[in-house]
Amino acid sequence: MAGTLIVSNLTTDTDNTFIVRSNTGTTLFSANTSGIDIANSIGATAITNDKILSVANTKITGNIISSQITSVANTQISGNIISSQITSIGGSQITANTIANSAIQTGAVENYMRGANLDFGMRNRIINGAMVIDQRNGGASVTLNSNQLYLIDRWYGTEDTDGGMTAQQVSTAPVGFTNSVKLTTTTADATLAAGQFCRFVQAIEGYNMSDFGWGTASAQTVTLSFWVRSSLTGTFGGAFRNSAGNRSYPFTYSISVADTWEQKSVTVAGDTTGTWLTTNGIGVNVQFGLGVGSTYSGTAGAWAASYYLSATGAVSVIGTLNATWYITGVQLEKGSTATSFDYRHQTNEIALCQRYFQKLPIIYGGAISATVLGVGYVCPVDMRANATTTLLTSTPYAEWPDNVGYTASSASVNGNTYHHGAEFRVSGWSGLTTGRPMWLSHDQISLTAEL
Repeated sequence: MAGTLIVSNLTTDTDNTFIVRSNTGTTLFSANTSGIDIANSIGATAITNDKILSVANTKITGNIISSQITSVANTQISGNIISSQITSIGGSQITANTIANSAIQTGAVENYMRGANLDFGMRNRIINGAMVIDQRNGGASVTLNSNQLYLIDRWYGTEDTDGGMTAQQVSTAPVGFTNSVKLTTTTADATLAAGQFCRFVQAIEGYNMSDFGWGTASAQTVTLSFWVRSSLTGTFGGAFRNSAGNRSYPFTYSISVADTWEQKSVTVAGDTTGTWLTTNGIGVNVQFGLGVGSTYSGTAGAWAASYYLSATGAVSVIGTLNATWYITGVQLEKGSTATSFDYRHQTNEIALCQRYFQKLPIIYGGAISATVLGVGYVCPVDMRANATTTLLTSTPYAEWPDNVGYTASSASVNGNTYHHGAEFRVSGWSGLTTGRPMWLSHDQISLTAEL
């Protein structure tokens, strides 16, 4: 049966439901005082000034104008959507040329597109939020100190207390994830001094949050979501902070059950004042407090002209010996709703990490003298800034093309780095033949351009 359906300003008796069926008995649509249900219709040409409870298995070729639709499922909409509201979308296709002055509930389109394995670009502004990339440590445990120590790619920790804490990439993770970062208190500091703190942080580059509009009247609301687990329960804290350290937003989240994965979300109205960088400096620091003294703790849920790392009264993980805290699935996105995690291709995620840190693969060069090897390197992605070169071993290894190997002793490296590559000299060899081509083994030099 082919035909058209025009729905416009439909009213019904308060005691009855109006039902239209096909000649086979299939319900095409029904209506009562709550609204209209449309199902199995072909060629619905217009929906105007109506409240629709559900649209299912339907093709709408006309416009949807000044209407409210609660649920759309397995439906194709090719007409324009004007001054209307759609709450949820599932298994549907929207090919409208125009969506004007309409509201599609936050998260509805994102979740549908994500379920269809379609990409939104960089919806999640956190890099390595699933904790899968660890170029530096390869899953080995590291001990935090008072410096900015990178625990895995893009995430660093600082422990400036009288206690001690280790961190490690582990395979303990909630469903849908393969890794998390586990932090463990090895020496407890139950009474923190005012200026002491322990934290877990990602600094987001200004370019990656420039559309937030923070520091202006158009500041956007954002939502931070993550999976967390701890041997402790209670109210934990964290904070957003600008690069200058003079604008902060402390937040809290609660862990109800010990040693159990729980998903949390924090929605923050964007800051309309302060300076928020939108270039290649720090745009915003996203921080999780693991024990923070009073100097760096502030009132949760409000912007402050202060340097805060966490919320006042938050649980101190560093305060309990052998306490554990795990985190994964961290996402920061525009809007007031936490959508499904933005799983990016592994190749893309590694490339995002390599903008800030990369270990060099096998690279080719030649002997400049009997003791110096010169090499050049082109970065697979542009780095954030001219990188710092670090020799990762004092005894690097190199070979001739004919498999004759050489190991340097007390080696050093110097040269020039750029955002797109590097040229440098490695000294400490003996017996090289000037002018002979050589290759330097992998993972012996790193380039760093962290924030």
